[in-house]
Amino acid sequence: MWKLLEKINQTVRLRIWSLVKVPMLYHVRPTVEVLDETHTIISLPLRRYTRNHLNSMYIGALVCGADIASGLIAFYLMKKRKKKFSILFKDMKAEFLKRPEARTYFHCYDGKKIKDLLDTTQKTGERAHAPIEVVVTCPEKTGDTPVARFTMTLSVKVK
Repeated sequence: MWKLLEKINQTVRLRIWSLVKVPMLYHVRPTVEVLDETHTIISLPLRRYTRNHLNSMYIGALVCGADIASGLIAFYLMKKRKKKFSILFKDMKAEFLKRPEARTYFHCYDGKKIKDLLDTTQKTGERAHAPIEVVVTCPEKTGDTPVARFTMTLSVKVK
């Protein structure tokens, strides 16, 4: 029961933040499935705002999901520290493997890498970068087989 309440709380907080800060992310209706220090899983429904003319997930929605999955874990780890950080994505590489034709899940397991990146920039005071991997699945249609892979270069600096 506690995990369900935490999942709902994290999802509501993400949606309110996105409505205020980045409304496009709000419109894709992200759901936080898992969020902890090591990994995050975000899901997006296939609906009017996320679907393209071929009834699969639109490329813009896929990029939003990858952004949220890799960025949310960074925000989560930043909140545990007393310092404020400036984060952004420097670049992105995407590989589209299959058409996601149902609810789509974005998996990021690079929590340790992001923690190390925050440690580095906190020690040096300089901007630091690291590639963050996001694997996209569509279990309803393709099981655990990835439908896309993203490499998001996260750039972090202490404010």
